[in-house]
Amino acid sequence: MIANVQIRTAHAASVAHAAPAGGARHRWGWGCALGLAFAGMAAWADEPVKLPVPSGQDVHLHEILLDENPGELWLRLRLIAPAIGGDEGGYGYEAAARDMDHLCQILAVPYTRQRGLEPARVVISMADRRVEFGQSDAEATQFFEAFRLEEARCIWEEY
Repeated sequence: MIANVQIRTAHAASVAHAAPAGGARHRWGWGCALGLAFAGMAAWADEPVKLPVPSGQDVHLHEILLDENPGELWLRLRLIAPAIGGDEGGYGYEAAARDMDHLCQILAVPYTRQRGLEPARVVISMADRRVEFGQSDAEATQFFEAFRLEEARCIWEEY
């Protein structure tokens, strides 16, 4: 079964809908897969949907948060990438940074456009395991990148 993707507001109980009727769409034709990843509803699948990234590593969406706690709206896309960091052969920060830039473009841009959201920042995070939002885990490898959206493009921001 596809892992349940949590879609919630970071500090409130309301829920942001992950995908419109018909699923998410983007120019590479992964609309159905991304829609399934967002919705987490395909009971027939055995594995979480692998998202397309330049490095080719296994990455799947874990959680979408709408966070107004910084004093403005931040969209947080939290992903699981089991092979980052750690042992030899793992994907390092440089590969993860390229992947996060790509994921911002194929996930955050359509998500905000379809929902009429105008976040001040988009934060893409990758972790090698699930870590509760706002908690630390000394054993986990986590990478973060922040972006601002301009004219349907993700612009890297120093985080």
